Amino acid sequence: MQVRFSRWMVAALASLPLAALAADPVRWQLNMGRGVTASAQNAYEAHMQAMLICIGIGAVVFLVMGYAMYRFRHSKGAVPDTSFTHSTRLEILWTVIPVVLLVIMAVPATAKLVAMYDTRESEMTVKVTGLQWMWKYEYLGEGVEIVSRLDRESDRLRQTRGVTRAELEAHPAYLLEVDNELVLPTNTKVRFVITADDVIHSWWVPALGWKQDAIPGIINEAWTDIREPGVYRGQCAELCGKDHGFMPIVVRAVPREEFDAWLASKKAAGQAPAEPSQVPEGGDGNAPRSVDPDMVEDVRQGEGPAAPQAPEQAADPADAAGAA
Repeated sequence: MQVRFSRWMVAALASLPLAALAADPVRWQLNMGRGVTASAQNAYEAHMQAMLICIGIGAVVFLVMGYAMYRFRHSKGAVPDTSFTHSTRLEILWTVIPVVLLVIMAVPATAKLVAMYDTRESEMTVKVTGLQWMWKYEYLGEGVEIVSRLDRESDRLRQTRGVTRAELEAHPAYLLEVDNELVLPTNTKVRFVITADDVIHSWWVPALGWKQDAIPGIINEAWTDIREPGVYRGQCAELCGKDHGFMPIVVRAVPREEFDAWLASKKAAGQAPAEPSQVPEGGDGNAPRSVDPDMVEDVRQGEGPAAPQAPEQAADPADAAGAA
């Protein structure tokens, strides 16, 4: 039994660095992944630093406890000191040490957290809109818009009774595949503006190192810079209705040249441009969806909408007779 346990521990410890290198989560993963972005790497480093400090604290505490229990055990005639009340030196020590450790963890973690929300100097912007139960992506300024839903094969399998294991194994990305992927360039700072049209959703791709809620009427921001080409999968991370579990996210990262060619092909294929914002400049984002374009133009020029004119009144019969 002891040999079997030792082998399991060795295998588990050996899997730690391998699991950490995985971009997407894998089964029985024992540690968080490094991801493929700066944000994911920062989160991984902060996690490892905190975990190592906690392991060190635990090791010291348990070693001291073990030594005390062994050294002052009753069988050796140890007698408790009933006159001892406190030690000011020890109290100062176990107050100062935790404060120092917290500062050591907090300073770099705060810097990394601030960097995660710094969307300045982005090279492109993608608007993400959550809907029941799909995602809409708009490449702002490019006139390209795509809608991403659960792929047809996964949708068929999930609604078919008596599906065999062989059928599921033939579709390895079951429930994690979409009909239209979000294509992004590598080594490019991409800004996301994230919202929703109906209920609260949450856009989450573990390999990118962050998730962001999509809330109706509110615009949340995030950014990414994918360093390695590949396909990275995620899901909606906020319970949003009966088909919440069927809102996968697939991000395909490609070199910049390949992305530019893909974007050009979408434009040439006659992609419908994204709907222009219906909010006048300086608006608060709560304008109704349907706004008269002429009214928007009047507001932009600083003019109020024209007041309705009163209908012309019929001439007085007496005045008409006098004129005759």
